[in-house]
Amino acid sequence: MHQRSNQRVVFETERLIVRHFTADDHDNYFALHGDPVVMQYIRPAKTREECYAFLNEFVLGAAPHPFMGRWVVNEKCSGKFVGSFVIIPIPDDKEKIQLGYSLVPEFWGKGFATELTKEGLHYFRTQTPLEEIYAVTESPNTASKNVLLKAGFQPAGNRKEGEKELLLFMVKRNS
Repeated sequence: MHQRSNQRVVFETERLIVRHFTADDHDNYFALHGDPVVMQYIRPAKTREECYAFLNEFVLGAAPHPFMGRWVVNEKCSGKFVGSFVIIPIPDDKEKIQLGYSLVPEFWGKGFATELTKEGLHYFRTQTPLEEIYAVTESPNTASKNVLLKAGFQPAGNRKEGEKELLLFMVKRNS
């Protein structure tokens, strides 16, 4: 990890910087997690107050983990907030660790999700002790399915979460 403008960088891609959240990111966090369109296939959008509380308690207030976390994605050339990237346990299966991303609509369709996911897989292989990593998306989310397959994930089954059908994808360290 290195510093850039006093922000701890986790990794970079050609066009993106993935860094730790700071107290200055409350509005960015809300712009992403409060947007029902962005959250459509993730979970219900949260209010500004819920977003601020979650960021303070579970992101900024969480004990640092050596290789997992919830991080900010910024565009290198403009510094604009693009979205977030995570490596966290799957909520209903803490044994499995997932890689995930969400982007604000302004940055959809530019190849950022694939670029981010491919470099996230490089991070998984070089910076974590994990032997495998998962990704989860809802069945109707064809854009994310395509990103995951293009980045190298393989289908690994599906499961129900309430009324939603979730698709699991996996990459092994040596594949």
